[in-house]
Amino acid sequence: MKGEEDVTVEEKVKEIFKKVLDIEPGEIKADEPLDGSLGIDSTELVEISVGIKKDLEVDLRDGELKKTQTFNEIVAFLKEHGAN
Repeated sequence: MKGEEDVTVEEKVKEIFKKVLDIEPGEIKADEPLDGSLGIDSTELVEISVGIKKDLEVDLRDGELKKTQTFNEIVAFLKEHGAN
């Protein structure tokens, strides 16, 4: 079993997506627009943002994730802002 420190940013974000959207991580297409591939709306994006703030302890301002379009862009953005 992996320790908390061994879980990647990608895995943590996938877990947040699973909680918010009730989907399996395999349904996430890394480079496809989230609104098209998963039908994410603005409310769900806010919930994902809150989950990221809580679970990854990253300080995000309201609306910052709206700048991202894909799962990979979210992960890259979080890594740039100190998530690990």
